[in-house]
Amino acid sequence: MTLPSSAGPTRADTRVDALEKLFGDAGDPGNPVGGGAVLAADERGEMLAEGERLLDGFELNTHFVPERLGGRFHDLEGLIDVMRAVYRRDPCLGLGYGAGSFMAAVNVWTSGSHDQQTRFAERLLTGDRAACAYHELAHGNDLSRAGLTALPGPDGLLRLNGRKEVVANLDRAGVMVLFARTDPAHGGRSHSQLVLDADTLPARAVRRLGRFRTVGMRGVRLAGVEFVDCPVPAGSVLGLPGLGVETAMRSFQLTRIALPGMTVGLLDTALRTALRGVHARRLYGGAVADLPLSRSILAETFADLLLADAFTTVAARAAHLAPGATAVYAAAVKSLVPKILMAAVYRLSELLGSQFYLRSGERSLFQKLLRDVQPSAFGHASRVSCELSLLPQLPITARRGWHGADTPPLPAETFHPGQPLPGLRLAELAITSRGRDPLSRSLIEGAAAARDDREIAAAAYAHLADLAALARGAAELPPGLLGPAAPPHAFALARQWTGVLAASACLGLWWHRPSGTAGFAADPAWTLAALHRLRAHLGRHHDPLPASLTEPLYAELTGRFTAGLTFDLSRRPTGA
Repeated sequence: MTLPSSAGPTRADTRVDALEKLFGDAGDPGNPVGGGAVLAADERGEMLAEGERLLDGFELNTHFVPERLGGRFHDLEGLIDVMRAVYRRDPCLGLGYGAGSFMAAVNVWTSGSHDQQTRFAERLLTGDRAACAYHELAHGNDLSRAGLTALPGPDGLLRLNGRKEVVANLDRAGVMVLFARTDPAHGGRSHSQLVLDADTLPARAVRRLGRFRTVGMRGVRLAGVEFVDCPVPAGSVLGLPGLGVETAMRSFQLTRIALPGMTVGLLDTALRTALRGVHARRLYGGAVADLPLSRSILAETFADLLLADAFTTVAARAAHLAPGATAVYAAAVKSLVPKILMAAVYRLSELLGSQFYLRSGERSLFQKLLRDVQPSAFGHASRVSCELSLLPQLPITARRGWHGADTPPLPAETFHPGQPLPGLRLAELAITSRGRDPLSRSLIEGAAAARDDREIAAAAYAHLADLAALARGAAELPPGLLGPAAPPHAFALARQWTGVLAASACLGLWWHRPSGTAGFAADPAWTLAALHRLRAHLGRHHDPLPASLTEPLYAELTGRFTAGLTFDLSRRPTGA
């Protein structure tokens, strides 16, 4: 299934194919970047050195730099495709080599001056890594409480005092983006972001805190730094002073979509690894894969992967075509998709049974993937912080964003994966959507115009009923309780909104499939299965997939497994 088929290979397709060829066969014991080498690096708690050299040669950093600055970054969907290929091979390489630099870079592309952007691009294009230093252990995701200060010294230059901790690549980054307090007064304009060349900071004023070891993503170098009266060069502040939170909120809209989309590659490999295990293992006189329960779990996990891919793909394309609404879609993706990925990998571990605990063969790789998927839920932004981003936007959106004439549905191109996109209009990314939700509007208009079979129509109207209930619930939310002190039922409404948005993405892909679509992509089974699993993740039911959906999904899954194709919407060849 390729949803939908494009006229020809895109730039991202070509680059992904080239990267897959470089990585080679993961099962080859002589492959220096194969599964055995990945596990050996994980045992040592190190990044896979040969993998980093491979990505150096591939010039992965160019994918984080906009084309106008000499790089290859054109669209978010294409970047996700390339990085997903890395995550399929080793999530530590994905985060430790790639995603960490991208998280830093988007702040510069969003708010930096021409000179700052040019210098930052040059550092990445010459192979440097970048670190994005938001985190302080004492404050977690509460940016407004960040304690690192950058206040003027006697010479007028800003001086850094304080710590940053648990930051990827901070001990080896050539360039870093720091989030710091630039005004001692409290308020919304108290913090700024600074972009700094690490080698220009005086060594006497910088103390390295060493590495923070973790259970998952063992190879990723998470480090800390303490600054003591450290002067920084003039012109280091990104954008205007005091706009650090706004810059972060705008750049998060890209990273909250991109990182879960990349991590779908981890589930792809976990599912492939589990398939090898259940086909090889025999119970009750036959292969574990032949047991009805096993087939049901595998089909449901495949549906989970398609659901996660559908949501992130539509959100990534919407960032180009409806940037003003991306604040909602990014928070919804980061709230829902990591939860789906974590639950899916855990279910596969149960399928492997007691042999999952043996540290040999495929089982060792699966254990690593189960550990590595955990940070996807809280790294960068937790589910609760994303729900807190959604809550203040819910009442106004319920009043005018779903049925108002000033909110058109998303353009049809949003639901055409792989098709060309206009460049990102970063200046149009807003902190709130101002009551606009064209994705839910697409559900409303799509359901009204659809001429689908009964099951698709019933699924669409079930989610329209959820939207109506959401509007009623949002109208009852007290205006003063839309922040951290919000009652539990308010967070439940935010989760319900993410469900409506994910369903809208799946149904939009189905309704906008191209004419002439054939095979599995023309079968509504994938859409119905994804929606069935979505309602299970939302706690609406605990029923297994019906046989009418399990059988076509399992057949497609095993067909792709045998042919060496990915399990996502792109259905591309892989050696993972």
